[in-house]
Amino acid sequence: MELIRTGKVKEVYAVDRKTLEFVFTDNISVFDKIIPSRIPHKGNTLCRTAKFWFDLLEAKGIKTHFGEYIPPNRMKVKRLNIIEDYDRIHTETVNYLIPLEVICRHYAAGSLMDRIKAGRIKTEDLGFPKGHTVKYGEKLPRPFVETTTKLEAHDRELTEEEAKRIAGLTDEDYREIVETVLRIDAIIAEEVAKRGLIHCDGKKEFGYDEDRRLIVIDTFGTLDEDRWWDAAEYAKGKMVELSKEFVRQHYRETGYHGELMAAREKGAAEPDIPALPKEVVDRVSDLYVEVYERITGQKF
Repeated sequence: MELIRTGKVKEVYAVDRKTLEFVFTDNISVFDKIIPSRIPHKGNTLCRTAKFWFDLLEAKGIKTHFGEYIPPNRMKVKRLNIIEDYDRIHTETVNYLIPLEVICRHYAAGSLMDRIKAGRIKTEDLGFPKGHTVKYGEKLPRPFVETTTKLEAHDRELTEEEAKRIAGLTDEDYREIVETVLRIDAIIAEEVAKRGLIHCDGKKEFGYDEDRRLIVIDTFGTLDEDRWWDAAEYAKGKMVELSKEFVRQHYRETGYHGELMAAREKGAAEPDIPALPKEVVDRVSDLYVEVYERITGQKF
């Protein structure tokens, strides 16, 4: 096999012209930075969580790129063309990775709250009455779907028109993607509610096959792509993060996040991200195992 891409958490190998193999590593990343710490069991749990969702979607008639699970941390998937030049993508292009990340939010949290506070997103855009003060953790009146770039150095927020233009999508194509995301999130919410979890938000990625049929690609519904809360604690008014959000919070509290954002705004050299303390590494490892079991209902 040929290593063709090393991502933040996955290594991608070409098996042949039609097949890729994902290797899920124990790397962890935040703010588009790979942390120089390894998280025991992370790759294993992510791979098995992804397989769980792919199997469930296929059973419900939603097409994916999943092919074969290779224990403990590998899977084979359908290979799609990656076209970085947006001008080469049009509404009849087939067998390609759609260069978008599609984020669907169901609660006010994370970067959404930051943008609300900064006035970049109006409360009425989320379905609230004009003038409503959004509280952290508040359930949104309707799902809030947005897109960012997939193949650029840093994720860039896109308008619906920009997303359709760079990804070669018609209005109908875009609607199908959004409807598929909402359907998947309904499946996720129903499944994890059985084990006391709330699915707050997450991202999905898509491609088209040789017949330009939409397929779900990459991975989703894991601790890396999605935000999870404990339902019992939420009922008490507490938003207990069951995601790597507390790793981001660690870097906010230590001041690294502020330094990084300031450097990016100035176009200056970005500071290296420090390693995590051992106690944080151990906590993260335990979290990945715990949430794997709660998402899937399977013992690690």
